[in-house]
Amino acid sequence: QVQLVESGGGLVQPGGSLRLSCAASGRTFSSSAMGWFRQSPGKERECVAAVSWSGGSTYYADSVKGRFTISRSNAKNTLYLQMNSLKPEDTAVYYCAARDRNPAMTTMATMYRSWGQGTQVTVSS
Repeated sequence: QVQLVESGGGLVQPGGSLRLSCAASGRTFSSSAMGWFRQSPGKERECVAAVSWSGGSTYYADSVKGRFTISRSNAKNTLYLQMNSLKPEDTAVYYCAARDRNPAMTTMATMYRSWGQGTQVTVSS
């Protein structure tokens, strides 16, 4: 399994931006589809963005479309989530996840084998 470590979360005012990073160890990152999920208290974990192994295909939840951008650097074994125009409802713990050698992206959390520990994003004035 690939080991994942998220960073970049924090407190930001509404309308602000954050960039999350997910550093991956191991040799399977470049052949794995990746996803960003979030979970807030009392809510189910949801997929906000996903990307195929090459970066050529992406998915965004309707709630973040046009505001968030997922990208990856296979050379650096790193996944990114650029979050702009943040809203209070974006407040959640954000997790990156890897499908481990499966190149096809999916929004289903059960299809991801490896997960990071999560990073808190709080949008508040």
